[in-house]
Amino acid sequence: MSTVFNFTFVPWFRSVAPYIHMHRGKTFVVAVCGEAIAAGKLTTIAQDLALIQSMGVKIVLVHGFRPQVNEQLAAKGHAPKYSHGIRITDGVALDCAQEAAGQLRYEIEAAFSQGLPNTPMAGATVRVISGNFITARPVGIVDGVDFQHSGLVRKVDTAGIQKALHMGAMVLLSPFGFSPTGEAFNLTMEEVATSVATDLQADKLIFLTEIPGIMLDPAQPLSEDNPIDTELPLAAAEKMLAALPSAQLPTDTAFYLQHCVRACKGGVERSHILPFATDGALLLEVYVHDGIGTMVVDEKLESLREATSDDVGGILQLIEPFERDGTLVKRDRTEIERDVANYSIIEHDGVIFGCAALYPYAEAKTAEMAALTISPQVQGQGDGEKILKRIEQRAKTAGLESIFVLTTRTMHWFIKRGFVQVDPDWLPDARKRKYNWDRKSQVLVKKI
Repeated sequence: MSTVFNFTFVPWFRSVAPYIHMHRGKTFVVAVCGEAIAAGKLTTIAQDLALIQSMGVKIVLVHGFRPQVNEQLAAKGHAPKYSHGIRITDGVALDCAQEAAGQLRYEIEAAFSQGLPNTPMAGATVRVISGNFITARPVGIVDGVDFQHSGLVRKVDTAGIQKALHMGAMVLLSPFGFSPTGEAFNLTMEEVATSVATDLQADKLIFLTEIPGIMLDPAQPLSEDNPIDTELPLAAAEKMLAALPSAQLPTDTAFYLQHCVRACKGGVERSHILPFATDGALLLEVYVHDGIGTMVVDEKLESLREATSDDVGGILQLIEPFERDGTLVKRDRTEIERDVANYSIIEHDGVIFGCAALYPYAEAKTAEMAALTISPQVQGQGDGEKILKRIEQRAKTAGLESIFVLTTRTMHWFIKRGFVQVDPDWLPDARKRKYNWDRKSQVLVKKI
């Protein structure tokens, strides 16, 4: 049993190492909806956040409390009221919000104080600091609706938060803010998290939510034919938002997406929507290649797209050095020009730095990914993974079940990203006939 464990653990841990190095010293704002805590997920979420922090990540944790406030209101015979997706906070609701926030703060601090032997928190020392880091202003009257004690973020004490993070503490924020006159305002967790992430210029904004992510077609339910869109460029997310009705409920597609877009436009390069129902969702998103949920990414400096005839020259310039040294099989120039629509490219400031081609074998429900090439100038920056994801998405959209590659030198790169080696006899007949037995390329397959 231990030998089997070693063979699975060691490659897995090595595959995680690049992400540990990548995220060390970075700042994440993690927003946990109140529903996650109500569902009993606080202990495991705290364990995962403590683990992430132990690997050098600075964490600001923002908690929600919608169900907890509603529970307090019900106990007092008071119905919750909402408008424009925001709670209308009268005097009773404000009292309930303060009670719920106080209770949750103590529960969260207790969760990070656990240190029982034989648990993930054994030996962990997590100092949690909370305080009056948020200055608020009233929502006021909108479309004739008086929101009373509901507020919006006016200012974030970024210097105070950064000082606490620099001390090695985790900063805990409740969705409350105070005016300069000392008046308390009930805020939304989503707005607090987005404002803090933007003002801190955090590296990530992560929403741990009731929904699994954003589907490829947001108008249809989640299914095998309509999976989660794991990576959504900012421009595509903005376009999707423009076509969606305004969000009123957390389960509406636009509810979390609008905050991810706002954060990305404000300088937060990556925003994530993750399902709290999946155990370890935070770890899966942060330290595993394929991740989970949806990531909205700002690609201002680069463009990931399908190639056109105008890109043939750039593709040739990119792949020629690798053809000369034998890394790539030399391709006929006429073939590249003919098949240019099969290529996906990544360009920085108009220069092509990476490419790959997709050749489907529809009858076998598979496709070959060929000519995956990344310029030596940008190797190690994740462009290869971005193109791989793009090719996988194209194959999925075409209704295929797997992709395969033939390689003589980069087998380990593909294995780390979920490919498995198979015998060349596995290849579709049409591709097997073109297989070069003298070159002895390794055949690797990945289910998608």
